Amino acid sequence: IAVEGADGSGRSTQIARLVQWLEASGHHTVQVGLKRSTLVSEELEQAQQGNILARTTLSLFYATDFADQLENTILPALRAGSMVIADRYIYTLMARDLVRGVDETWLRNLYGIALAPDAVFYLEVCPELLVQRVFAKNQSLDYWESGMDLGLSRDMFDSFLRYQGLMRDTFRRLQQTYGFDIVDGERSPDAINAELQSRIEAVLAGR
Repeated sequence: IAVEGADGSGRSTQIARLVQWLEASGHHTVQVGLKRSTLVSEELEQAQQGNILARTTLSLFYATDFADQLENTILPALRAGSMVIADRYIYTLMARDLVRGVDETWLRNLYGIALAPDAVFYLEVCPELLVQRVFAKNQSLDYWESGMDLGLSRDMFDSFLRYQGLMRDTFRRLQQTYGFDIVDGERSPDAINAELQSRIEAVLAGR
């Protein structure tokens, strides 16, 4: 099960609730996410501090992080009968790269190793609400999550709004190809969680 969405979309809150619900229902869960690979996560974090990574280098860093987790965490967990909950998956990585002008065919080949999740939920929140939530939580904006490397604007606030708008549009386009669920992330956490649980229950019943 993959939960996609920008920082401030409520993704972490929903994943925590889903894990609690699933484990209370008797399912063992394993969580994965971006920059959690033991192979390159620390190096990727350090590389991003300089704000000078080229788009292909950034893309390959994240692809390596994903591939290592796929081989050493996701596949073993699934074979052992666990449910894997992904705090963002390849769709976030592809959307980020597409916004930065990376070739889509190249990306599809790069992430062709990925397993198709049984359920993917994209928590969609407008950029104006996202920036309020991020400021309330961190009192600052992230260089990369604001798309400052793209030269959209010299002002980080304005760049954030433009970048997150491009990400939302790209996710909508990816949804037409991959058929994942777009979930209204501007509602209450309870309402969102009720929808996610209902959709996951349907998936489990189908299996």
